[in-house]
Amino acid sequence: MSATKTTKTTEHLLIGGMTCASCQRRIESSLLDTDGVLAATASWANGCADVTYDAEVASPRAVRAAIERHGYEVLRNSRATAETDGTRALGLLLVIAALYLVASRLNLAKAFPLAEAGMGYGMLFVIGLLTSAHCVAMCGGINLSQCVGNPVRASLLYNVGRVASYTLVGGIVGALGGVITLSGAFRGVVQLVAGIFMVIAGVNMLGIFPSLRKLQPRLPRALSVRINRVKSNSPLLVGLLNGLMPCGPLQAMQLYALGTGSPINGALSMLVFSLGTAPLMFGLGALSSLLSKRFTRKVMTAGAVLVAVLGLTMLTQGMSLSGLSLSGTGSASTASDAIVVEGVQLVSSTLSSGEYPKITVQAGLPVRWTIDAPKGSINGCNNRVLIPEYDIEHKFQTGENVIEFTPTETGQFRYSCWMGMIRSTITVIDAAQISVGG
Repeated sequence: MSATKTTKTTEHLLIGGMTCASCQRRIESSLLDTDGVLAATASWANGCADVTYDAEVASPRAVRAAIERHGYEVLRNSRATAETDGTRALGLLLVIAALYLVASRLNLAKAFPLAEAGMGYGMLFVIGLLTSAHCVAMCGGINLSQCVGNPVRASLLYNVGRVASYTLVGGIVGALGGVITLSGAFRGVVQLVAGIFMVIAGVNMLGIFPSLRKLQPRLPRALSVRINRVKSNSPLLVGLLNGLMPCGPLQAMQLYALGTGSPINGALSMLVFSLGTAPLMFGLGALSSLLSKRFTRKVMTAGAVLVAVLGLTMLTQGMSLSGLSLSGTGSASTASDAIVVEGVQLVSSTLSSGEYPKITVQAGLPVRWTIDAPKGSINGCNNRVLIPEYDIEHKFQTGENVIEFTPTETGQFRYSCWMGMIRSTITVIDAAQISVGG
């Protein structure tokens, strides 16, 4: 009796529609579950898969079906560059740029509040609800990849893991906050890095620059393979690891937890925030079996554009907090000049809800800057000002506020609110161009 002969065939397939590292694991799993497939390795970074199968058992059509049943697309050779087509890439970049400019001009970032000291847990929950739209865009692909088979159970496990992870991290950073204090410049750097990661993530989800996929952090392959072997609990494990992902709003909340200076308060604040993000994320996973692949892809594309725009906004805010802003000041107010009295430069300004004043002072003389904050002028955004050049962080109170510093170098120095959204400048001159008073 002759041995059964295996006719091995290996194909290199270009795949469209992959949005994250979880997609490659989903494709590999689907291929390996197909009769006749002997080996399969997918690469999200390169947008491809290498498949080895027994041609006597499996066929090219069966291999493509295993990939396409999950909403991905096997690209023909003539369309090898379909996802990175120049026209599509340019169009998406123009949309992102236009939305960013509109958001900047209208200051729409104020409509997306960040946590600030003294907020109640109810407001933290609301911030979580608003942030969940970003979570769907950023982590929706990971969520959907875990919700195969029993979507309700898988989505529940995934979100339980997320909530537990966020709470644990909140407790850890809250404890750290009891022994360290972060400067505004450091918070700006964190926000800047988070913004860069968000932009990269959004662009990668759109698939327009595959080379950037190598820059996006993801789980080590050995760890992801181990997780996938534990089929019943993999959504829980992936959810637990989700709290370690680079995510702008999440890191902003972690900074808030750090500021509490307490492991209990840090954990509670992150718990309430994560519970706010859970309803939409759970609904997406639980209803995944009812959503068409085309509809899901459109939602993910729209979400990717949103992530990129929010990333650019966060990047700009981080640059402002770090004193590195290259954008406009965001303030149309006329500069207030100092008056020198007995060797001290006196400057008077009035705080408004949507802008900070520009001032002009002279190098080498101490400055006493009095800012009047009328009742009702202080809000969640403008209540704390950061001046990186002079290492100043001042929290406004109703009435007169005094900020003192001595400029030593000439130039134009930017300052901003603690969120980086309201920006203005301090101009330091070296000539005796300031009027002298009594």
